[in-house]
Amino acid sequence: MVSTLARPGREIATKLVLLQAGVVLATAIVMALAINVDWGKSALIGGGIFVVANAAFAACAFLFSGARAAKFVVASFFSGEVLKISLTVVLFVLAYLYVEVELLPLKLAYLLALGINILAPVLFINNNK
Repeated sequence: MVSTLARPGREIATKLVLLQAGVVLATAIVMALAINVDWGKSALIGGGIFVVANAAFAACAFLFSGARAAKFVVASFFSGEVLKISLTVVLFVLAYLYVEVELLPLKLAYLLALGINILAPVLFINNNK
């Protein structure tokens, strides 16, 4: 159960993951139409790697909430970060080994999704007081 204090953070994390997924999907479609289908597939895989890892982190980060669960909050946050990094490495290895991907769109889409994470504070500023 998510406490009322953690609910706004969970909602922002959900919006961020959905925004990233939408941008990655749009980028893959544009690359598939503008260049070729292989570039679109590679962009979808590269951006998807970041979105999946970030969604796993967000799920772990909001497992616990409240002052009484402070140790669990910190532990789930750090374990979520470890899971995110591990998933990223494993998914990149799987993509390189088992899928024929174009490296440029794969990495560009990953970096684009990462850039959305960097710009997230600007995108989700709430000026309502």
